[in-house]
Amino acid sequence: MSGRCAGKVALVTGSSRGLGKAIAQRLAAEGATVVLTARTAEPDPRYDGSLVQTQQEIADAGGTAVTIAADLSDTADRERLFAEAVAQVGAPDIVVNNAAVTFLRPLDGFPERRVRLMLEMHVVAPLHLTQLAIPAMRERGRGWVLNLTSVGGDLPPGPPFSEFDRTAGFGIYGTAKAAMNRMTKSLAAELYDDGIAVNAAAPTNPVATPGAGTLDLAKTDTEDIELITRTALELCTGDPSTVTGRIVQTQTFLREIGVLS
Repeated sequence: MSGRCAGKVALVTGSSRGLGKAIAQRLAAEGATVVLTARTAEPDPRYDGSLVQTQQEIADAGGTAVTIAADLSDTADRERLFAEAVAQVGAPDIVVNNAAVTFLRPLDGFPERRVRLMLEMHVVAPLHLTQLAIPAMRERGRGWVLNLTSVGGDLPPGPPFSEFDRTAGFGIYGTAKAAMNRMTKSLAAELYDDGIAVNAAAPTNPVATPGAGTLDLAKTDTEDIELITRTALELCTGDPSTVTGRIVQTQTFLREIGVLS
């Protein structure tokens, strides 16, 4: 298949459903061989989507994908995932860190084990997978890393604080995404001379995915998932000498490059 990602391998985490699935499908449609990973390998009535379903939809559309189930909160499983991906299709040219675990509750009663799990999934795992990918990217002189972030990583205005910020329980989620954003900038700076682009992207408004539904989000002012997949495509194919170190929101970024008016 021809396209902007032809001949490239893309690893997309959390690709059994939601944003990860949509981004994987977009990259496959542009010619990438996509490594799909998440915990849900086979269809399960408890969940909406699976790796096998995503793979089949990509194949039906003429694309190529392989599935490797993994628990990305586990260091050894991340290493196994990466080794199996390299063995099956080669080292990735593109890494999309989308997988996440999110709990929303006030900070005064937030369980430590859940804090650690969220930081592992939003910060440690993306860094680790990027570290695993760097040697081959550096040898090729090119590579693209995209971290899926959120406007929740922005500092809330105040005081006075809005009712939402006082009650929504986004403290740990926002902290994790803010850390991801800072890590993205640092990686971009450190890898700039190697031709490796590192960026982060967030939907301007919530996208009505299964995850958002579980958290009772994305009821109003929702955004078309096409905006994040187009943003991902641009950031995963752009010139690493100029399109790197960006922390973007979909609508602002797509207006900047002339896709939206």
